[in-house]
Amino acid sequence: MRVARLSDIEIQRELGTLPGWTRKGDALVKTFAFATFPAGITFVTRVAEAAEDMQHHPDLDIRYTKITASLSTHDSGGISQNDIALAREMDKVSVE
Repeated sequence: MRVARLSDIEIQRELGTLPGWTRKGDALVKTFAFATFPAGITFVTRVAEAAEDMQHHPDLDIRYTKITASLSTHDSGGISQNDIALAREMDKVSVE
């Protein structure tokens, strides 16, 4: 089932509730910083589990203790509610 792309206004409204997330083109982006490399990899593992459960997968860039996530719904051609939901879940697991 195709998920609807959010409008610019909807995206801006949601970004107001997602600290640290920004919009870059048709994606939501955030860099998470961790004290150690293993802590960052633990985060990636938790994100992988959540993403698999949601059937919505982020692009992740791992740079030592910094993990940059980029979220976009390719089938919708931009940012959808799935990206917002995954961003919220990533914020949640980043502090666990």
